[in-house]
Amino acid sequence: MQDVKDTTGIQGAGKPAEGQKAQEGGPQKAPPPNPGPSRQQALPYGIVGGGLKEVTRRVPLDEPPPLPENAKLQSIGKPVSRLDGIEKVTGRARYTFDVQLPGMLWGKWLVSPLPHARIKSIDTSAAERAPGVRAVHVMERLLSAAKLRDPNAEKGNRYPTIRYAGQPIAAVAAESPRAAEAAVKLIKVEYEPLPHVSELEAAMKENAPRVYPGPTEQPATAGGGGAPPGLPQKGNVRGPDTKPRGMGPRGDVAKGLSESDVVVDAEYRTQVQTHVPMEPHGLVADWRDEGLTLYASTQYIGSVRDEAAEHFDLPKSRIRVISDFTGGGFGAKYGIGNFGLLAIHLSRKARLPVRMVLDRREEHVSAGNRPNSIQRLKLGAKRDGTLMALQLQAYGSGGVAGGAGVGFAHSTLYACPNVQVEQYDVFTNAGPCAAFRAPGQAQGMFGLEQAIDELAEKIGMDPLALRDKIDVSGTDDCVARAHERRVGAERFGWNKRRPAGSDKDPIKRGMGFAQSQWLYLVHRNTACEVRVTGDGSVEAFSSTQDIGTGTRTILAQVVAEEFGLRPEEIGSHIGDSRYPTGPASGGSRVTSSLTPAARNAAWRCARELASRLAPIFGANADELVFANGKVMVKGKTASAMPFREAVKKAGFQELSHRAERRDDYEGYMVSTNEMSISRHGIGGVQFAEVVVDTETGIVKVERMVAVHDCGRPINPKLTESQIYGGVIQGVSYALYEERHLDAASGHHLNANVDQYKIVGSREVPSIEVILLEQLGAQSSTDARGVAEPANVATAAAVANAFYNATGKRIRTLPMTPANVLAALRA
Repeated sequence: MQDVKDTTGIQGAGKPAEGQKAQEGGPQKAPPPNPGPSRQQALPYGIVGGGLKEVTRRVPLDEPPPLPENAKLQSIGKPVSRLDGIEKVTGRARYTFDVQLPGMLWGKWLVSPLPHARIKSIDTSAAERAPGVRAVHVMERLLSAAKLRDPNAEKGNRYPTIRYAGQPIAAVAAESPRAAEAAVKLIKVEYEPLPHVSELEAAMKENAPRVYPGPTEQPATAGGGGAPPGLPQKGNVRGPDTKPRGMGPRGDVAKGLSESDVVVDAEYRTQVQTHVPMEPHGLVADWRDEGLTLYASTQYIGSVRDEAAEHFDLPKSRIRVISDFTGGGFGAKYGIGNFGLLAIHLSRKARLPVRMVLDRREEHVSAGNRPNSIQRLKLGAKRDGTLMALQLQAYGSGGVAGGAGVGFAHSTLYACPNVQVEQYDVFTNAGPCAAFRAPGQAQGMFGLEQAIDELAEKIGMDPLALRDKIDVSGTDDCVARAHERRVGAERFGWNKRRPAGSDKDPIKRGMGFAQSQWLYLVHRNTACEVRVTGDGSVEAFSSTQDIGTGTRTILAQVVAEEFGLRPEEIGSHIGDSRYPTGPASGGSRVTSSLTPAARNAAWRCARELASRLAPIFGANADELVFANGKVMVKGKTASAMPFREAVKKAGFQELSHRAERRDDYEGYMVSTNEMSISRHGIGGVQFAEVVVDTETGIVKVERMVAVHDCGRPINPKLTESQIYGGVIQGVSYALYEERHLDAASGHHLNANVDQYKIVGSREVPSIEVILLEQLGAQSSTDARGVAEPANVATAAAVANAFYNATGKRIRTLPMTPANVLAALRA
């Protein structure tokens, strides 16, 4: 056995290549170790089937012994079908959209038709008198947008300044949807129009209309986003941010480029992509004297409660948030949103429940989007593939919000001694951006992974061989990716790849590759309670939510493992703020946060149960085994008794244990009050095969192989489902999705699900998923996450396959026929 010490940064950030001096990178210091007594424990470590060994860690005494690899487990690691699957397919599952309460009113908001204006007056009197109207409220503050650093920089106004077409102004609550819609039209608003700018490059010009009259700030929310504080701002351009994720510049880029044998100097562009979840944003607010109940389509029950408490000056104990089911969320469904703020105001005024659910147009315009980008990237390398320098200047627009960066991959994915990154926010009169499934990384990886392929072409190396050369910093992430490249290349048939542009037919085929990375995040203070009642029922409780990933099922699997039961025998309760604190569903942190807490609570509960059962079996508690639905004395099969029967004989009412998610055994690299970033990361590699019709410009992705790591897969079926979704969403981003704004009016022209093209069933490629089981000796389950990487690498892999097919680079997304034909003519 050996003690493993890891002093690297995020995903190998700042890790020097062989023979190079380490540079000062981002935050490296871990917090103090876990408090309380602990033991030295041997734990399995490494890739199952690819070099598993043992390491020692200090493990708290009240945590269970290590789990073996999944093949030796009964419930964990098995492809269990979703426990709530029948509820979903039969329509019994209750989403926020389905909530119907006695006396419930329908909320509808009024939005601005202008992209930039001051409101001179608002007259709601006619709306207040309209039939069926029970409440009217005018917005006093706007959420999701940047705020002026100096509020005095803007002319005083009692109403928020209009900064995009579709910005909410006021709302009504009425007895029917029709009455609400009619009343909204009666609200009279007098505007003072202001000049506007809706296009990224136009907004960057010195004489462009200013979205904000002075410098701005926007703190990050629970879902991410926001912008680093204190950056300079000139006109609409804010920045640069030179330390994405805290990883600052290192080395001398000019010197590195001058010493390079080959240099890639290219510009890459990506588009605005809107979220379009299956269930639109929505909230039902029920304000009563005894407290406020919110039914929310959300990714984080905790932030909905906390924001409501802050905005309405209520104690958190008087707010209950319920989210039985959420129909998808990719980063934008965290807080209460402007619609929720209005719903609560209306409910307080009417003293009745109010439902505010966005329609499709409102969802596209104001509920969040992935920012666009212009990336100017230089890469330099030696002839042998040694990476010498990386320089990036990136501009992006999140509309009226900050957070339009292109991620941290340029600073962290590959070992490079000389790195300089500058990222700028550019404000436009457009709806605000929001976190979107690895914010910034999908845009950044589209440019970076193409540039790496371009280097390989110039050097005359296979793209995988070049990555083998430079992706050797020795971290767990690099080891995993190297293994994934080997496995994926063999399964995909990479050796059959032909030289770029060698296909002479007008319909050309090509193969491409890209790899991805994301953070291994843990939501601190996550808790889980496990109860065993006297009739043998076992239940688990956490106030996390399920956005479609199968949280109920993995919670049940982990608890079932400790009691030797089947997952369907476990009551899995989530989606209610009255349960123990649960993690946010975003950033791939639910499994890594919840499962250790759930296992620890279940183990403690099972140990107490064993002590209660020991006299019945005439054995010591540590001799009792829970397996296959029975309790028995170890090694004595004749002693086996059905679990429920044994519990009933113990004669107690209830056992209950609660556990919180602690630090990883090795300590986190960075830790805050709510979230921790592990030393290790998550990632994967993806191979794509495409067909390009050079006469029509139509691109079709025919096949993809995705090889991904996620620590220990708790449920391979659900994990694969996440990767399928990420690949499909990535294909949609690469080929189809794009928001179109009218420059003259600032209006979103395709705010629907007709002209806003999304990948359809006929356009989904054949997808093969291969999972890596990688044990990191980090927690009692060793689970990480998986959602982001499958989305991150897809567009880059498709773009590299496009080059292999045609011999031409496509540096602009989406790959529409117009963009494809332009690239072919270049």
